[in-house]
Amino acid sequence: QVKLVESGGGPVQAGGSLRLSCTSSGSTYGNVCMAWFRQARGKEREGVAALNSDGRTSYADSVKGRFTISKDNGKKTLYLQMDSLKPEDTSMYYCAAQTLGGSWACSSFARPTFGYWGQGTQVTVSS
Repeated sequence: QVKLVESGGGPVQAGGSLRLSCTSSGSTYGNVCMAWFRQARGKEREGVAALNSDGRTSYADSVKGRFTISKDNGKKTLYLQMDSLKPEDTSMYYCAAQTLGGSWACSSFARPTFGYWGQGTQVTVSS
């Protein structure tokens, strides 16, 4: 069993930065795809950034060049560095661990393949 806990969200002005963290408890942390998703009010949950087990990263077009996903295996923590934030980045952000599928599903943010989810952390960007 894996438990994921996000932190680091909050209010920020447009153009600012935040770093989200996702701490994992569980033995499979280092060998699975981990990803960040977000869900704005009234919208579907969408993939933001993914880190495959082989180190490859994938990003949604809307965040490329602004967001960076990384992890510290020793701390069992996944990060999302968010720079140049925009009001449209306002969402609840969730981290997730993949339990099915492979690298294609990871890079494609295939939600059914992510079996573990955190409770989310809210990011609010004001203009």
